[in-house]
Amino acid sequence: MKFGVITFPGSNCDHDLIYSLSKNLGQEVVHLWHKDTDLQGCDFVFLPGGFSYGDYLRSGAIARFSPIMDAVIAHANKGGYVMGICNGFQMLTEAGLLPGALLHNITTNFICKNVHIKPVSKSAKLTATLEDRPYLIPVAHGEGNYYCSQEDLKMLQDNDQILFQYCDEVGQVTEAANPNGSLMNIAGVTNAGKNVFGMMPHPERASDELLGNLDGKFLLETLVV
Repeated sequence: MKFGVITFPGSNCDHDLIYSLSKNLGQEVVHLWHKDTDLQGCDFVFLPGGFSYGDYLRSGAIARFSPIMDAVIAHANKGGYVMGICNGFQMLTEAGLLPGALLHNITTNFICKNVHIKPVSKSAKLTATLEDRPYLIPVAHGEGNYYCSQEDLKMLQDNDQILFQYCDEVGQVTEAANPNGSLMNIAGVTNAGKNVFGMMPHPERASDELLGNLDGKFLLETLVV
């Protein structure tokens, strides 16, 4: 599988993803630019974390109109794989590829720490083969509070589209384990076709032995099988 990682003005996790995919997972990776108009034959496209366009207006709202996003949307609509992490997740909701929105953290503070998440969906490629246990993954965001309408929430539940929930170290989904106030502790969702993924925590920041944590690598490995 050929992976593409897009850099937007303000992206700061693009090279983390490129390193994780190429060095830790041994995959072919293409570095894409936000002004590109095609995906250079990539099968799987990543929208990385960061502060695209300085998070002006709303996080991801300006990046959603970058030239390359037309190709990303077309790729997703044809069934191609797309994944947004943190700011990339925000872009996907702004582009209408994922339901809901990412609001300011309930504390109104920027959060940067390790959290636990547990896989939920049994049918999405990203989570279907993961062990049923908590994974320790870093977060770094000011607008990670996932919200959607009750209609969309019912769709997410009925169609097995909730990828991850924030939990404690033993896997219990509790209010105390929710770092940002997300609805139902949601940390990631997929679309109805299960080819577009969005998650707020950063698996690429927990995918190397030198970091002392490989839980993120286990998540990313599910995408290359």
